[in-house]
Amino acid sequence: MSLISFGTCRALGLAAGVSLLAVSASQAETVTVWCWDPNFNGATMEEAATRFKASNPDFELNVVLFDRDDLEQKLQAQFAAGVTDGLPDIVLIEDYSAQKFLLSYPDSFEPLGEHIDMSKFAQYKVDISSVDGTAYSLPFDSGVTGWFYRTDILAEAGYSPEDLEDITWDQFFEIGEAVLEKTGHPIIGTQVDSSSATRYMMQSAGSWYFTPEGDANLVGNPVFEASVELYARFLQSPISKRVNGWPEYTGTFLSGEVASVISGVWMTATVKSNPDFAGKWGVAPVPRFGDIEGSVNASNTGGSSWYVLSSAPEKESAIEFLDTVWGGDVDFYQKILVDRGAFGSLLEAREGPAFQASDDFFGGQPVWLNFSQWMSEIPGVNYGIFTYEVQSAIQAQIPALTKGDQPIEEVVKAIDTQVAQLIR
Repeated sequence: MSLISFGTCRALGLAAGVSLLAVSASQAETVTVWCWDPNFNGATMEEAATRFKASNPDFELNVVLFDRDDLEQKLQAQFAAGVTDGLPDIVLIEDYSAQKFLLSYPDSFEPLGEHIDMSKFAQYKVDISSVDGTAYSLPFDSGVTGWFYRTDILAEAGYSPEDLEDITWDQFFEIGEAVLEKTGHPIIGTQVDSSSATRYMMQSAGSWYFTPEGDANLVGNPVFEASVELYARFLQSPISKRVNGWPEYTGTFLSGEVASVISGVWMTATVKSNPDFAGKWGVAPVPRFGDIEGSVNASNTGGSSWYVLSSAPEKESAIEFLDTVWGGDVDFYQKILVDRGAFGSLLEAREGPAFQASDDFFGGQPVWLNFSQWMSEIPGVNYGIFTYEVQSAIQAQIPALTKGDQPIEEVVKAIDTQVAQLIR
């Protein structure tokens, strides 16, 4: 039986990062993992350990759970202090934070591309955790985006699923205007307290907030300017319902108030949480920029990956475990998809039965197969180390973007000025 602690330590009254089970006498032979979310990341690790232990009976896994922010703060504090005692063998890091850790603490992570065949994974996920061509992570869950839509509402407005394929953002707005006019439903909800949508807008065109060298890539970047302008259109247009906060945002499409939502594949479980609309949902590729060369109908939002620390006491066992299960067990990926909704980035997993299956909730569409195809088309970008600082600067301009009384170029300059202050 693997050693694994579930439930957040804080909720149990334990100090952050304290394992629920006592350390065994065989701790030296135990691989320790730090991650968050017992029902997703922790549960998939437990399943992986069960499979590996079947052929490696002496293997034990100790999963220590944190809140994500607490994990990153503790990891950063120990790296900064040069203290490796108590660090895990394997740690989960969100993709948007990967470059910050890899560049700030370059000797703290084990290069995994030397041990694991990275060609097996979606290339954009490998790019996220690579520095100078060296890959440092075992890619885990993808945040490949999709356009979830109510087929009945779109049909009432005269649109079939085929009409939603390979469209531009301008066509999306035309569809939204028709849907609002003919059905009374806004096409989508937009959070006025979060500008995260700009991330999938930018990545669809293969661009990001920073250059590969780490310099701000905002003023004069046509993709960033187009993304900010597009986000402003959503804030200003009647085809979009402005909302505050996550519960209100998800409530717009779960109640049927709006006709669709654009989000990562991880939103599938939320969409399916209202059985009243079973069979009335579909999923289409995200729109693209029509006037930007290289923009595609595929992008990403969110995701995380597993890293092995250079100081890992059980480094060899940790790498072998990751390579054997996470790097090649196709059946494992079918199980965690069905049981946990974990959409992994191992490309050959797409040939498994779970990925090939149709879903009656989505009108019989092969939803997972569609997402896996879009995943393979996502442009790779380097997220840099200040993604969240740029998000803060964009959000500070939301009032101006909502009013629409300033040229986009001026708003972009204001964002760039704030970013320069934040990252000095």
